[in-house]
Amino acid sequence: MSDEQSSGGEFERQRVPDKALLGAGKFWGMYAGEHTAGTEFMIGPLFLAAGASLQDLIFGLLLGNALAVLTWRYLVTPIAISKRLTLYYQLERIAGGSLAKFYNAVNGILFCFLAGAMVTVSASAAGVPFGILYEVPEEIFGMGAPSFTGLVVLVGLVIAVVATAGYGMVARVANIAAPWMIVIFAACGIVSLVQMEANSFAALSEGRFWNDAIAFVQEKEGAKQFGFWQIVIFAWLCNGAMHFGMADLSIFRFAGKPSSGWAPAIGMFLGHYMAWIAAALLLAAQIKLSQDHSANPGALAWGALGWTGIICVVIAGWTTANPTIYRAGLAFQGVLPNSSRGAMTLVAGAAATLAGMFPNLSAQLLGFVGTYGTILGPMGAVIFVDYHLMKRFGLSDDYALRSGTAINIAVLFAWLIPVMVGLYLIFWQGLFAAYAVIPAWIACGVIYLVLSKAIQKPIPAVE
Repeated sequence: MSDEQSSGGEFERQRVPDKALLGAGKFWGMYAGEHTAGTEFMIGPLFLAAGASLQDLIFGLLLGNALAVLTWRYLVTPIAISKRLTLYYQLERIAGGSLAKFYNAVNGILFCFLAGAMVTVSASAAGVPFGILYEVPEEIFGMGAPSFTGLVVLVGLVIAVVATAGYGMVARVANIAAPWMIVIFAACGIVSLVQMEANSFAALSEGRFWNDAIAFVQEKEGAKQFGFWQIVIFAWLCNGAMHFGMADLSIFRFAGKPSSGWAPAIGMFLGHYMAWIAAALLLAAQIKLSQDHSANPGALAWGALGWTGIICVVIAGWTTANPTIYRAGLAFQGVLPNSSRGAMTLVAGAAATLAGMFPNLSAQLLGFVGTYGTILGPMGAVIFVDYHLMKRFGLSDDYALRSGTAINIAVLFAWLIPVMVGLYLIFWQGLFAAYAVIPAWIACGVIYLVLSKAIQKPIPAVE
């Protein structure tokens, strides 16, 4: 049996051949579907609840999302097209099999938690017309009503089955759903403005409807502030594991041309820009109409567009969870190389479904995405340095492969030291999680290069 046949055409442990390369349309559709997502109904309202001004939100998201697109295009895409290997196999060649397995396990688990939030969001919408309540318990690992938990299991099963079919199916589903979802998100924002009688230029420029909503939330929850640069950094680095962390090497290894690297733009500006703002407007309208500041994604969409809104939230959560579970499945396969990608994707789907049973996890997204970027992002610096700098400094790239070591000590310490410092600052010093991503990434790259210079031994070249 060929490697291609055994891998189901996903080429998990080999270079993607030219015959399997995909056109740009596959990537534009996937990123539109993944980032115009059910979680936007959760994240958008969190900006309002955190006290962000409308002006800071509009311009902060504009800058932050532009930086994210540039990072995908110029950091990830060149390496992906040159190597055409998954992140997990590249890392194994550099860091060693044992260290790569540990990292892959951490990577897969964190991706499952992220996908779990998307499963929760889809289930929250699916249950609204049937009176199945989405309630967020106070405990982080508190479960919702039994009926809601059962709905989460059903939604998670569907998502896992689609992701198991492989990247081609994930992209196909996104291509079908994305154009319609984008229109619905825009409609949510427009309807919300009409409901708040803020559909004139004067009302929009004054922004009183937004300020009134913030005042109401802060009266209930306490005063908070979310400033311009905090918005910029969050928008840039909320997907830090995918671009700075190089997880999307696994996606762009299928790209036929470098121009496919611009595809995240559609997700950033229609999803993380337009959709976040539209979702925040949904909460502002709900507050004005019913004095209810709960950010229930399904209820928000139902209040604006009825069944159309419900269907949009369900599918948006689905199209986002699909590629996330696909990535997690690849990570778990890196832990157990002899397993099939399909089986590991089902494991990832089960783990994501389990995480989705705890609604409070999805309410922690502003902090969680920065934390998982801090943990996973720095390893991307190892990939970057190994590709761009090692030979320039007279060092061996793919050192673990060439030397036969199971744990590249330079990678181990380069990753753990910045991550431990970052987590200390986040959890014990109260640092906004996204602020730690870039310093940890830079520190990891520098430490890896310095330690490699100190400990690498001359070895014969291996092709």
